[in-house]
Amino acid sequence: MREIADDLLRWTEAGEPFVVASIVEVHGSAPRGVGAAAAIRGDGTIAGSLSGGCVEGSVHALALEALSERRPRRTSFEYDPNDPFAVGLTCGGNLEVLLHPVHPTTPGERGTADTSEVLAAALRSAGSGRPVALARLVETGATVAVWPEEHLGSTGEDALDESVRAEARAMLEQGGSGLRHLCVPGEPDRERTVFVEAWTTPARMLVFGAVDHAAALARMGKFLGYHVTVCDARAVFATERRFPAADEVVVRWPHDYLSTVETDGRTVVCVLTHDPKFDVPVLREALRGPAAYIGALGSRRTHADRVERLRKEGVTDRELERLRAPIGLDLGGHTPEETAVSIAAEIVALRHGGSAAPLTHTSGPIHAHG
Repeated sequence: MREIADDLLRWTEAGEPFVVASIVEVHGSAPRGVGAAAAIRGDGTIAGSLSGGCVEGSVHALALEALSERRPRRTSFEYDPNDPFAVGLTCGGNLEVLLHPVHPTTPGERGTADTSEVLAAALRSAGSGRPVALARLVETGATVAVWPEEHLGSTGEDALDESVRAEARAMLEQGGSGLRHLCVPGEPDRERTVFVEAWTTPARMLVFGAVDHAAALARMGKFLGYHVTVCDARAVFATERRFPAADEVVVRWPHDYLSTVETDGRTVVCVLTHDPKFDVPVLREALRGPAAYIGALGSRRTHADRVERLRKEGVTDRELERLRAPIGLDLGGHTPEETAVSIAAEIVALRHGGSAAPLTHTSGPIHAHG
């Protein structure tokens, strides 16, 4: 839902009713995963997409019905090879979609914050980089926003509120989205279904070396949703004007900067300077940290020299196994933009466990959603 946050916030502030259509379950191959969302305003205006066209028409019609009825719906879209006119995914998968009406002028139950207020607060937090989880009761649409130390909204059931908040906080620690089936405390035979979307801070892409390739990679990193930092010790090159796509441009020795920033198992480190006085110290630092991806630009000769220098600096063979160099996949490109695509492709393949092989030479599901 975050990708359509600007539209939803505008509609909420204008007092417009709308429906949020969210994918809550995926079975088999599908264009988008759990948490993908589209929104349909009362006048029929659409923001976002669930399938790139396969089910949009049906979702649009059902959303307007749900908006009129003022209650949520949960519906399935399946591919039926025996019915060419059936609504479903041509890629063969199944989608479960939650249609959640939001009426900004409707107050919540018992004087609590209404759904639109809770939704807007969560989206503003996500937009500012503050981690938040949004929990929606599938049966009623009651909405709760949960932060590490506070919450807003209610399910309308005191016995259920604490369980929903605890589940949302647990998911907030991991990120991701999904359905949760919760027993109502004190009523073991009664279960309620909650859809939780946990929006954590964006993963970081650290690009070292203020070169042309860095400008192209910064644009690609932003496109993939990373918080992008470009760092170089040379102030004449490391300027915001040269890297408008970056979230920040830092003038500092790369290894010194890397030693002071927080990295985690989602962080991407791309070293593009191919100059040993920059490369070796920052790679030594990176290879001893938790980053998910560490790559370095340069020819095979440059890389061989770099490896020998790193070994002399005490970097072990086990640590060197984490280094992806020359950086990127073999796409045959030459320009900075083509190089950025090859780096991004390698990052995506590593993140999702992809083979990076042409799909025409593979079999099985194209989209793996778990």
